[in-house]
Amino acid sequence: MKVIVDDKIPFIKEAIEKIADEVVYAPGKDFTPSLVKDADALIIRTRTRCNRELLEGSKVKFIATATIGFDHIDAEYCREAGITWTNAPGCNSASVAQYLQSSLILLQTLKGINLPEVTIGIIGVGNVGSKVAKVAQELGIRVLLNDLPREDREGKQGFSSLQTLAEECDILTFHVPLYREGRYKTCHLADDAFFQSLKRKPVIINTSRGEIIETGALLNALETGLVSDAIIDVWENEPAINLTLLDKVFLGTPHIAGYSADGKANATRMSLDALCRYFNVQADYQIIPPAPSQPRITADTLSAAYLQMYDPRQDSNALKTHPELFEKLRGDYPLRREKEAYTIVNHPE
Repeated sequence: MKVIVDDKIPFIKEAIEKIADEVVYAPGKDFTPSLVKDADALIIRTRTRCNRELLEGSKVKFIATATIGFDHIDAEYCREAGITWTNAPGCNSASVAQYLQSSLILLQTLKGINLPEVTIGIIGVGNVGSKVAKVAQELGIRVLLNDLPREDREGKQGFSSLQTLAEECDILTFHVPLYREGRYKTCHLADDAFFQSLKRKPVIINTSRGEIIETGALLNALETGLVSDAIIDVWENEPAINLTLLDKVFLGTPHIAGYSADGKANATRMSLDALCRYFNVQADYQIIPPAPSQPRITADTLSAAYLQMYDPRQDSNALKTHPELFEKLRGDYPLRREKEAYTIVNHPE
């Protein structure tokens, strides 16, 4: 079995080489028809577009993307070509929740937002949104949930309309997949009409896909005061992001909200497990992320401890200082650990 692997996927080398006869590593953006032509499988990230142009005429029968999102895979072409594909749903949901947790703490400590007095609207309540809801509730925030597909399946109980969120929320955070058409279309879900409907000048947070928010509409909303601030991790036209928007947001990061070592280990493990199932291969491998350099944290409050574990200002400052290094900052990201890797001492709670 020959497998082509994105060379930025961590913790994979030792494991995949126990599974495959031949492994080739390449940058995700450099996957070409000639590279994949005689491969049996691909293990990719979002930077590799798996479509007819890449795959036609190849031997590829299986694709695993070590990501939650899968809009970079042409599912219809893969179906026609008999190519099985899989993603890694929920792999980095705790990492994104950690990013939101620290960002909300910074809104309180630096922007003076008293979290127990505000309402957050969570748009998209899947693996990620559900964990974000729990984080918000632990911080004392009132939570409203919006998820049209779930509402259609489960009924209206527990869900609120976008109109209700627009009227009642002080913070709006997006955790939806990218759908470009259909009843559940999310591409440019946040457009001019959406921002015009807002009543409370909320903070906008996007860690899902850049195309969920129309860049020009968000810029106009920031400039005219329809929204008070923004925290943006995902951007339209990555890596050629809008520098005016980057300059205006409270936090702007290079698509790394889900980039914890724990989330990456989960994604790699899920991809390899799926590969083994498809090819009926048994392999003995372990994927364990390295311990943090300082696993004991001393802090007077849990909020201070959480910021010691992860402070998104560092990633934001790096991108704002060198936006031209978007891909490098993302590709060479020093994977952080989640709270289970730490012991907190000396906090009063």
